[in-house]
Amino acid sequence: MGLELYLDLLSQPCRSIYIFARSNNIPFEFKHVELFKDSVLGKKPAAGSGAEQPRAGPSNSEGAGKVSLLKKVPALKDGDFTLAECTAILLYLSRKYNTPDHWYPSDIQKRAQVDEYLSWHHANIRANAPKTMWIKVLIPLFTGQPLPSEKLQEVMEGLSTSLKQFEERFLQDKAFIIGSEISLADLVAIVELMQASFCVPQTDTPDQRRFPSFLVLLYELIFIFSLYLYLQPVGVGCDIFEDRPRLKEWRRRVEDAVGKELFFQAHEMILNIKELSNIQIDPQLKEHLAPVLMKMLK
Repeated sequence: MGLELYLDLLSQPCRSIYIFARSNNIPFEFKHVELFKDSVLGKKPAAGSGAEQPRAGPSNSEGAGKVSLLKKVPALKDGDFTLAECTAILLYLSRKYNTPDHWYPSDIQKRAQVDEYLSWHHANIRANAPKTMWIKVLIPLFTGQPLPSEKLQEVMEGLSTSLKQFEERFLQDKAFIIGSEISLADLVAIVELMQASFCVPQTDTPDQRRFPSFLVLLYELIFIFSLYLYLQPVGVGCDIFEDRPRLKEWRRRVEDAVGKELFFQAHEMILNIKELSNIQIDPQLKEHLAPVLMKMLK
């Protein structure tokens, strides 16, 4: 039995694993799991055609739940061995398939730099970026109330601080985070910066979500609007690469390192969600969510 990867390419961690495996010619069976199959839109945007991104069947979602006791993706199954969590899967693949050293260097200091970024990433890039969606899109959408300028400024300053730290502490004047070659740190960073960085509860099937229904919808809406906001930056004025030439050039180098075709294939689904700007919100849903969202202003 060969390697199986349970992934949904709407998920940033899943995309990092997909890109890593494909760019290193690691043979695997792509088990496409649709996390938001029964979302507020009634359906998830269709994946691109071809064998690279096969349509999911019901068994893939069920299989993901059996593979990962945490009931979320990404998940790996290699024979009788199963594994969850993005970083753990990336490290497992790099070691088992003896991928080029630059991904996770054997040099102890360079490896420590990769570990340092992966540790910093979750409490900073992932923690700050989603607040811009709440403040600039979701709260006005559901409450119909203008936002205090000081609150918007506070949120944008938090995001700017994380991006500034990323550039000055980690990227500096280097081509990539740890030097002249791409590493796992760059891959984990780029998929987050291509999409709003936040943690959405990820489970294998909707009936296993342990949240009140209106909170499930809230998380889904945050996820959906984050895709639109960060992948349609001109229309909403939130292009994080704009006016950051060092960050923009780093993104270009990462694309070149993994291959532009693979890079945009992995992001195909989120790059084609233009219709979400016209989504109609049910009035009852607004009534449920408005108080929850208003608490975020306090």
